[in-house]
Amino acid sequence: AMPAAARREKQHPAKRSFQALRIAVNDELAELETLLRDAPKLLKNGGRFCVISFHSLEDRMVKQGFRELENPCICPKTFPVCTCGRQPLGRVITRKPILADETEVQINPRARSARLRCFERIMQQPAEQDGGSLNV
Repeated sequence: AMPAAARREKQHPAKRSFQALRIAVNDELAELETLLRDAPKLLKNGGRFCVISFHSLEDRMVKQGFRELENPCICPKTFPVCTCGRQPLGRVITRKPILADETEVQINPRARSARLRCFERIMQQPAEQDGGSLNV
């Protein structure tokens, strides 16, 4: 038995079940986590890392992963100054995901659930170190 709302959708009723099976069998969430951890470190300064997700769980992981790359500080919010020393790797370019417009969906129905998010690598300038000389 299917709920009435599911019968009214334009999608096949088994779509989500097969999508969930595919995600589990291919271990896609663990692979995505590895990609989000490692790929930004391989980018050159100004390089962009863009991810298209088709599932809300994937999109949430990408959003949180990009947020952690942009603000990696793990200090408690009560600390007035960051003491962990973690530096951001870059900035999130797309605050909200880019979605396919109506014409794209008409041409390519699979784009209906696609969400694009982008991150740009920005190298931090090394802190100037005092050479140990005193200007007396």
